[in-house]
Amino acid sequence: MEASGADIFSSLTEAQLRQSREVETGLFIAESPKVIRVALDAGYEPFALLCERKHITGDAADIIARCPDIPVYTGERNVLASLTGYTLTRGVLCAMKRREMPKVEEICSGASRVVVIDGVVDTTNIGAIFRSAAALGIDGVLLTRSSCDPLNRRAVRVSMGSVFLVPWTWLDAPVQSLNDYGFKTAAMALTDDSISLANPILKSEPRLAIVMGTEGDGLPKQTIASADYVVRIPMSHGVDSLNVAAASAVAFWELSSFNIE
Repeated sequence: MEASGADIFSSLTEAQLRQSREVETGLFIAESPKVIRVALDAGYEPFALLCERKHITGDAADIIARCPDIPVYTGERNVLASLTGYTLTRGVLCAMKRREMPKVEEICSGASRVVVIDGVVDTTNIGAIFRSAAALGIDGVLLTRSSCDPLNRRAVRVSMGSVFLVPWTWLDAPVQSLNDYGFKTAAMALTDDSISLANPILKSEPRLAIVMGTEGDGLPKQTIASADYVVRIPMSHGVDSLNVAAASAVAFWELSSFNIE
């Protein structure tokens, strides 16, 4: 699939962007000046820019100055909305080059707290989990292939660029394989033998992988059965669980390395 010109921002799907041949590892779209700046600061390479005409000398001016060699496509707000199929957030999009994915052992090396995202497909939840991971002391993120791509446009935007701040990669082996890297696994699930998130044994673990499951069915039974710990968040008023994004924020705060006394 050859991506060229404004086609990058209009006719190509997320999957087609990932498979573009301009760069070995494909492209993704970063949306809004703030998110684009975070990506640039993190060393991601820009490929092309699309922005409202007024932003050429406004919100996108510094971005254009930083990226003098890339094409800039522009137009009025309604024209760009008809081109992309959605109203641009803050009027600026940047197509950027993906990087070669790190290996799982690279993510785990030197880490004390990682999160495993297992089968989470909602882009908003993925973005929110990454934002919480970056803010609350998680060292790395591992995703099963059944999860949403963190560089999906909406996931990137919801994360406010946090997907560029926390190292991540795909986990193709079973979750329990993280034991080989010195991690104990903590599966977030409601079972008869689950322990409270406040149990001090969890904080005492020098290396812990927090495993978060899907929005609907939760974690697979095999993943729960093989976990070193099964962990629940105490609830009141008869509420049985939280949205996965909210649950991850609670778990990250309680178990992150900087919250260990």
